[in-house]
Amino acid sequence: MPVDNSSPPDRALEALANHLEASENYRVLRRLRPSVLSHKPEGKGLRTGLFVDLETTGLDPRQDEIIEIGMVPFIYRIDGLLLGTLPAFSRLREPSIPVPTFVQDLTGLTPERLAAQTVSPDEVAAFAPDASLMIAHNAAFDRPFLERFCPAFVNKPWACSMEDIPWDQAGFEGRKLGHLGLQAGFFFDGHRAVDDCQAAIALLGHTGFPENRSALSLLLGRARTVWTRLWAEYAPFELKDTLKARGYRWNDGSDGRPKAWFIDRPPEEVEEEVRFLRSDIYQREADILVRPVEAGDRFTSRV
Repeated sequence: MPVDNSSPPDRALEALANHLEASENYRVLRRLRPSVLSHKPEGKGLRTGLFVDLETTGLDPRQDEIIEIGMVPFIYRIDGLLLGTLPAFSRLREPSIPVPTFVQDLTGLTPERLAAQTVSPDEVAAFAPDASLMIAHNAAFDRPFLERFCPAFVNKPWACSMEDIPWDQAGFEGRKLGHLGLQAGFFFDGHRAVDDCQAAIALLGHTGFPENRSALSLLLGRARTVWTRLWAEYAPFELKDTLKARGYRWNDGSDGRPKAWFIDRPPEEVEEEVRFLRSDIYQREADILVRPVEAGDRFTSRV
């Protein structure tokens, strides 16, 4: 069961917040209080998910480095009911390259704070063996960094709370984590790994979707689907911004895969994506290279 750490003053303030919300003239934001389980429940149909968030020196996993790793395990039912979280993994790491000033300003992770901080791939791997699913809020960013640092994550199934949940169907605008939290009625200390994980997990429990489904149940449905990767080989250079705006990512060919832009789509969107490539990019009936992509291969260029 979740642990109730609220004090009498907190309960009094909550009553005041409820009183304000009873009026149409006020909306109240609450500080996020994660639902922490006192113990790990066991039972049929229960699974352990692992939410991960990284802070890095930049955007390129081939050149930049991780400076903070946050991982928060959570327990859920296979139908998408979120039960709560378990103790988190939180470590800093001193990189071998300078931390840009804008990263220091954003995260508060200065060279002084990172000095002599270390974490090994084995420590990270040891925290995740029970995870049935890895989730990140922008898995296309976090997964390449994490699996490059720790090969144990290469074969894990992944999902993305930013891409795999139709937030607009529940009345949300945008997909940025902080903005989603505000619309859900809470705030948190952003741009630190564990805090971001806890906020994203809280959002997974949101049930304002059609048929009263939770965000997590919709994400699980997407994760269990075999997607398709479409490669825009030999796309005209002058249309690269069009592809980027649509969500395509670039693969430089160094991994043996096509040197081309690519995107992953669920089955029901493949035909539309092929039409887009033929009409807007190639302007002819071009043959499109497609490959199946399961959860273990999503958000990476290795397929």
